[in-house]
Amino acid sequence: MAIIRPFRALRPPVNHASEVASVPYDVVNTEEARALAAGNPFSFLHVSRPEIDLPDGTDIYSDTVYRKAASNFEDLIQRCPFQVEDVPGLYLYRVIMGEHEQIGLAACCSIDEYDNDLIRKHERTRRDKEDDRTRHMLVLKAQTGPVFLTYRARREIDAMVMETMVGPALYDFTATDDIRHTIWHVPDAVRYVNAFRSVPLLYIADGHHRAASASRARAELKQQSYGHTGDEEYNFFLAVIFPDEQLRILPYNRVVRDLNGMTKDEFLNRVKEKFEVTEHGDPQPANRGNWSMYLDGAWYSLKLAADAPQPVGTVASLDVSVLQERLLDPILGIKDVRTDKRIDFVGGLRGTLELERLVNEGKAAVAFSLFPTTIEELLLVSDAGKIMPPKSTWFEPKLRDGLLIHTI
Repeated sequence: MAIIRPFRALRPPVNHASEVASVPYDVVNTEEARALAAGNPFSFLHVSRPEIDLPDGTDIYSDTVYRKAASNFEDLIQRCPFQVEDVPGLYLYRVIMGEHEQIGLAACCSIDEYDNDLIRKHERTRRDKEDDRTRHMLVLKAQTGPVFLTYRARREIDAMVMETMVGPALYDFTATDDIRHTIWHVPDAVRYVNAFRSVPLLYIADGHHRAASASRARAELKQQSYGHTGDEEYNFFLAVIFPDEQLRILPYNRVVRDLNGMTKDEFLNRVKEKFEVTEHGDPQPANRGNWSMYLDGAWYSLKLAADAPQPVGTVASLDVSVLQERLLDPILGIKDVRTDKRIDFVGGLRGTLELERLVNEGKAAVAFSLFPTTIEELLLVSDAGKIMPPKSTWFEPKLRDGLLIHTI
């Protein structure tokens, strides 16, 4: 049973929503965030990446940064000004990018269900990133960006969504990246709460660190609380929940800085020991079980050699796993992609032209273009209680921070 809960959203006025709404904190670095927020005092990046308002070189995990987040948040609420809903509610959040459209339910979800794996995970989190968002939540007393959840689609919920969308939208704007964001207030929240009770499981698509940090923040606030009941707002985390059929995963490609001491020909010969290598390949593999490789100005197509042992298992058979276990580790010496500085990742819309640019400019020696992980693979891995390799999925389009805030 999926427990969802209406919440009293803290939100910007309609006339400033597009100025406030910002990309997620973790898809931009400090320089990119500063550029995006330049000239816009209402950008939520001043709250989610407050180091942009501090001197260059400021430690992004310093006390000064979290104090700046709190002061910027309070200032934004007052100057914009934000409003708080009179009664708890739910919202629909539609995102349109080109021909792609997806519609999710914005609600609060149970941290107990997260802790008990009824909200399933597929990614291992990093402690330093958890520390950062936990402190951010505690200093703001708020969750300011939603966790991106999915579930196996149900027709009765789809029908309810269509009915709700007939009404007027609360927000409707197109961001500077040409992605359209539309939010409706749900007039009949109880219907949705009851409908989701028949959904057996929710799955984290994106936002593992936000969810883990909400759990850690809850533990700290619970310890500080007198007379904890389990009904406090800190027992729930902000999420937008999309049906699996609507989601789109884009490739999460790899670039490696050097050939591990080999010449081009030596490297190709090593690769040919494990893969069938075809010259003049396509930049994007057409099917699962195929990879494209960019080396010295040319694309090659890769496929496991016919006599090579075939991968077995939900995780081992993922394309990202096969590439890691058969090529990146044994040939290029990339043992741990989380810590090895010789590998970088290029996700989403940046595409294969970015791979070519990095290699052609000498910033990488070789690049690999992958067929995207499927949503069904994500669900199967999650159901098996397994963990995907790092950087396995890139969801697009992204939700915006600052539009619907859950205070804890």
